[in-house]
This record gives sequence, structure tokens and C-alpha cells, in this order.
Amino acid sequence: MTPPSGLPNAMERPHFIGIGGAGMSGIAKILAQRGAAVAGSDARDSETAGALRAHGATVHIGHAAGHLADDATCVVVSSAIRADNPELARAAELGVPVVHRSDALAALMEDLRPIAVAGTHGKTTTTSMLAVSLSALGLDPSYAIGGDLDAPGSNAHHGAGDIFVAEADESDRSFHKYAPQVAIILNAELDHHANYASMEEIYESFETFVGRIVPGGTLVVAHGQAGAAEIAGRVRGTEGLNVVTYGEEADADVRIEKIIPRGLTSEVTVALDGRTITFTVSVPGRHYAHNAVAALAAGVALGIPAEDLAAAIGKYTGVKRRLQLKGEVAGVQVIDSYAHHPTEMTADLEAIRGAAGDSRILVVFQPHLFSRTQELGKEMGQALALADSAVVLDIYPAREDPIPGVTSEIIITAARAAGADVTAEHDKESVADVIAGMAKPGDLVLTMGAGDVTDLGPAILARLAG
Repeated sequence: MTPPSGLPNAMERPHFIGIGGAGMSGIAKILAQRGAAVAGSDARDSETAGALRAHGATVHIGHAAGHLADDATCVVVSSAIRADNPELARAAELGVPVVHRSDALAALMEDLRPIAVAGTHGKTTTTSMLAVSLSALGLDPSYAIGGDLDAPGSNAHHGAGDIFVAEADESDRSFHKYAPQVAIILNAELDHHANYASMEEIYESFETFVGRIVPGGTLVVAHGQAGAAEIAGRVRGTEGLNVVTYGEEADADVRIEKIIPRGLTSEVTVALDGRTITFTVSVPGRHYAHNAVAALAAGVALGIPAEDLAAAIGKYTGVKRRLQLKGEVAGVQVIDSYAHHPTEMTADLEAIRGAAGDSRILVVFQPHLFSRTQELGKEMGQALALADSAVVLDIYPAREDPIPGVTSEIIITAARAAGADVTAEHDKESVADVIAGMAKPGDLVLTMGAGDVTDLGPAILARLAG
């Protein structure tokens, strides 16, 4: 089946507010590849903005009412766009329809076979593994990922095949808009505190998502994760729904028999449908091995031969900001991690510890969001105790206003109580000098967080080079 060449209604001339964002830029790219006259704005110029311009998009820097063309057919926004944005106000004046990015993405999936990847921790990695492996098999899927694969703008693609792989964001319930043939739930934990007040609300939200799976479709769910297992138990027995579990437990449908670390890779052996398959995962750690098995189970649910897909997953070499090696200078490796939730932080630090041997691990951590720090700051500090030393920056606010009394000191206090060697650093520009003074040949430096801490990797390497 060939995907439709036409555009969804009202998307011939879309305008994106915040076009440089991970989710927004992917949708904009696919629309441009489908022939839309794409325009948009972002707070700052970036490599992603440049990649969009290369696809013919008009990208304005800064937000101003005049950036919205009079003939725009819709304005696409994410949940991060504030109501007082001048382009949003101009859209109201002109009567231009406002479309949430999830609705735009849902429209792009129509008449295709979607795989939607949801759940706490690992969505980008799992979606990327599927995109890379399906492409390697010549299936040319469309995909929209929350991170770049190997170059700016490589987070999305309009393919000629009939499969669409999408990262499905549960943070604002926008994943309720999709109707996947296969859905993956990696886990469910209490997060996104501005939108969910309890685990019960999160479970109910995931149940709604599962209810959107098309009749005869499949839910792939982590067997050994408590939150995911709870959801599986609630939906098991739903008419027209196939439930496939994966994990290291003996009764998992897709059973992980062995995970053998091999430096910055792993060798994974799984049993499914009476067969045993061994393949390579080119990122370290048990967490990423589980992501790969989730991708394998989802592809098999679409009818792709397991052996072929497992071999193709081995071609995945990582995604930007997911334990990405930024470089090595003077015997010091600098690695970048997007981890910002305690579970992610722990998984990445354990993975690096497993690959590092006797080497020291130095972490530069930037907390993300005041609300997350308020709720999970203690657990973040405990995770940092897995490093040999840590430097903690001020909170990256993203879309939030400050909360009185909520600072990085919550994390630092908890880290020290857990035995961590941790230093507070309020001046981000000084971090490269601080790390250069700490690092010795053989050390691993990990920049960690969902904010602009990623910019420090090149600065640290440059400082180490002298």
C-alpha cells in the first residue's frame, strides 16, 4: 500500500509556532516533503531550523504577529505555547484555525499502519530503533521521533512505505489522538506533574490510549515494569486486542534470555514463538536492550520476520542525546545524556558504569522543570550518587515559571545524604573550567539533562584540548 500523496485538510500552508522543537520540526518536515508550503517561527536559530529551510520551509527567528502570513491555512502549536503568543493572537484576528501538533501528526498517519511508542523512559530510542531497522529492510517507513538520528533534521521522514512510526507523548494526553495498529507501552511512572495528580490518572490516560488501538491491533507492553504491567492487567481481555508482553520474566511472551555487555554495546538473546534469536544492540545497558526487544516485538506484530528485524536493529547506532559520545580529548571521553527523570538517570549511569570498568564517571547535571524537581528532586540526588563526582546546575525552567523554594539545592542535599561528591555551579559558563580541573585521563564525563546542558559537551572538549 502506498501512502497518500495529498495533504491533510487545511495543511497546505501551515504555520508552526515553535517550529524548531523536536516534535514540531518533525511534523513540519514531513509536511514539507509532502509538498506543503511550510512556515513557522522559533525563539532562536538552530541547526534544526537550517535543516527545515533546506526542505523549503520559511523559518522566522523570534515571535511576532507579522510572521504569520495572511494566507496561512492553519497554525500548529504544542502544549508549550503560551496563550499570549503574538502569532497565536494574530491567528485569532485572521480566523486561522489552530491545530495541536498531536492532531497534525494524527492526520499524517491516516490510511497507514501506525506504530505508536508511549511510556516513561525510552520512547525516542525505541522509535528510532524501529525507524532505522525498518528502513534498513527497505520498507521506507514514515517516522516522527523526538530526537535526531544522525544529523539535524533527521528526526522525521515521509516514506513511500505503508508504516508510520511515531513517538506518542503521554505528558499532555496528546497520545489519545492516535489510532495505532501497534502500540508500545514501555512503562508508566508518576511524572508530568503539571498534568497528572496521581498514578490512577496516569493509568486511566494509558487505558484511553490503548482503547484507540484499531480492532485486531496489538499492544506490546513491558512485563517486568510495575506500571506497564498494571495497564496490561486492566486491558487484557479487551475484545479485538492482542496483548504481547516482553521482559526477562519466564512467562513473558517475548522472553529476554541473556543480555551480555560488550563495551558500549550489548548482545541480546530472546525467545519468541519457539525460536531463539541473538542480536547486537549498539548502545550500552539493560534499559536499551529492553527498548530493542520492544521494537522487535512491535515489528513482528506487523508481520515482519523476527530474524530479519533483529539483524536490522543491530544497524541502529544511537540517537543524539541518548548516551551520545561527543568526543575524546586527553584520554577523557565526553558523553551526552537526555536523562532528566530519576529512573532514566539511574539507567544511564548504570549503563555507563557497566561500560566504564575502573574509570571514573563525572556528571554535569541540569535539572529540568521546577515541578519535576519539587516532586522528584530527592530521587534525582540519590541517582547522582552512582557517579564518582557530580556538578549540579540551576534548574532549566523550559515552559515553567519558578516555584518559591524549589531550587537545585533539593537535589544537592539529597545527593550528599546518599554519599555523593557533588558541587553546585550557578554559572553554566564556568562548567568547562570546573570539569577540566577535575578530569584525569581515563575519566568519562556525562552531561545530563533535557535542557541546554547539551551545549556544554563541545565546550568541555575544547577546554580539555587546552
